[in-house]
Amino acid sequence: MEFRRRIQSQAPECGTRERQLSYAHFCGRRTGIMNATGLNEKLAARTKKDPRWTAVARRDAGADGRFFYAVRTTGVYCRPSCASRLARPENVRFFATAIAAERAGFRPCKRCKPDQPPLETRHAAKVAAICRRLAAAESAPSLAGLAACAGMSPHHFHRVFKAVTGLTPRAYAQAHRARRVRSALARGATVTDAIYGAGYGSNGRFYETSNAMLGMTPSAYRAGGANMEIRFAVGKCSLGSILVAQSGRGICAILLGDDPQALARELQDRFPRARLIGGDKSYEKLVARVVGFVEAPGLGLDLPLDVRGTAFQQRVWQALRNIPAGSTASYTEIAKRIGSPRSVRAVAGACAANALAVAIPCHRVVRNDGGLSGYRWGVERKRALLKRESGR
Repeated sequence: MEFRRRIQSQAPECGTRERQLSYAHFCGRRTGIMNATGLNEKLAARTKKDPRWTAVARRDAGADGRFFYAVRTTGVYCRPSCASRLARPENVRFFATAIAAERAGFRPCKRCKPDQPPLETRHAAKVAAICRRLAAAESAPSLAGLAACAGMSPHHFHRVFKAVTGLTPRAYAQAHRARRVRSALARGATVTDAIYGAGYGSNGRFYETSNAMLGMTPSAYRAGGANMEIRFAVGKCSLGSILVAQSGRGICAILLGDDPQALARELQDRFPRARLIGGDKSYEKLVARVVGFVEAPGLGLDLPLDVRGTAFQQRVWQALRNIPAGSTASYTEIAKRIGSPRSVRAVAGACAANALAVAIPCHRVVRNDGGLSGYRWGVERKRALLKRESGR
């Protein structure tokens, strides 16, 4: 009442009492709006200072699970990465858990589903189920059929499957069939039984890719490589001992180490039933070319390679060979280059499985911060190779 009397005393003297009261009401309402505006500005400023707001504004998926945010005007709480329209900062509240947000009266967003496992976890579970389906199938199901089982459109499913596994559904099915062929041949099955048992519709379709798949003819693989000859020799280079092995297809191993005997045992473990033949003088010339390449990688190695690995490893190794001498790339960058940005650990595994030192330059892959990570032949050799290539 005191406020209204003060306003009435400031109201125009002319006019009726009703007009004076109306003027007083208008001024009081305006004062309330001004007070609310000031409060909103304070709330917005406080929210913007919170580092969690930056994650929300960027829709940072890396912050998912660390906290949740709710919007007063909608009554909904979301993950930081939610793709919904960005809320006004004065209307935002932060919660450590989804349960805390629900106890405060907020309901889960229907778009990002914060009350369910993260999207990546749900995708991984669906892809794992599809992989089991592919493993049990006699023949590869169609993309549309697989997508329907996952509850996705074919295009979306294809993209999700590749992001999780690093391979397309078709490449995964082919790799699985290749494993079934190798397993059957190793058990002593006939080549024909192994081919049809793995789901190939004809011998012709299998033999089109058998050499790249097995690294040799099916009969030779069935015999454990017993009929395959591999020539090798051990030499010396500035990085220590070096073993160079060559099959009929090309150089199949370049191994580095300190103990020549250990290198020979490693080669024998890789080809347990092949005929390992020590190199003669003519072969020593080839070893000298490889040693020269190790000493000066920028010159390149103009020799055929016998590269053996899974479809995913082959993609990673090809990406490594595209890194110029004197340059480096992170595991994350390699994963992106092969179209599988979430397969960083698998990329690191492919680098560790590389048996062709320097020829497939896994030493050019570093951590995101540029630091040197593990190297199959020792971090010091990795550092020496990078220093040599950069000219320092």
